[in-house]
Amino acid sequence: MSVVTLLTVMNFQQLRTGEYFRIPGMTSAYVYRKVNNSCCRLNGFLQPIQAQSLVKRLNAAEIKEFIAQQQAELISFETDCY
Repeated sequence: MSVVTLLTVMNFQQLRTGEYFRIPGMTSAYVYRKVNNSCCRLNGFLQPIQAQSLVKRLNAAEIKEFIAQQQAELISFETDCY
């Protein structure tokens, strides 16, 4: 019996505004957030995206890990500046 791990892949238009997602095939370091029906945010910058683009919505654990990484980088940056 084989075990198959399925990715929950959907179209960008299916996401709700504010949801975090990744683009399948991209490195896991790239985490986007839906802003509206035609734009997303990556590292604070707006990026255009097509409604039919395939995306993978992040679950709560992945979002928590992403936010922890962001906070750690900010703290590292702040301590490096002093």
